[in-house]
Amino acid sequence: MNYQKLDAAIATALNDVQDAETPSLAVFMHTEPVLDAIATPVLENLGVSGVTPGKDVFTATLSANAIAQLSEEPWVQYLKLSQKLHLVNTRLNFRKLSV
Repeated sequence: MNYQKLDAAIATALNDVQDAETPSLAVFMHTEPVLDAIATPVLENLGVSGVTPGKDVFTATLSANAIAQLSEEPWVQYLKLSQKLHLVNTRLNFRKLSV
């Protein structure tokens, strides 16, 4: 596995994976902009949808083994763990303006 292509969050999450074959990690993949005839079938076999020429960012839920495989591909630039975003609970304190 090429850890230089993984962000810290995905590297940490890989340590907690129970089954390396089960797709359990949602990731963003950044690839070379022009995928060749070898890269396209690899992505499609891993369950990545929307693989089209010229596209360079993909999302997919992958297994630990698939992440390891992709990290070794020369056309993959880096892999990043997708994380749930939480809204910041902010309250604006509008004071009543008196005239």
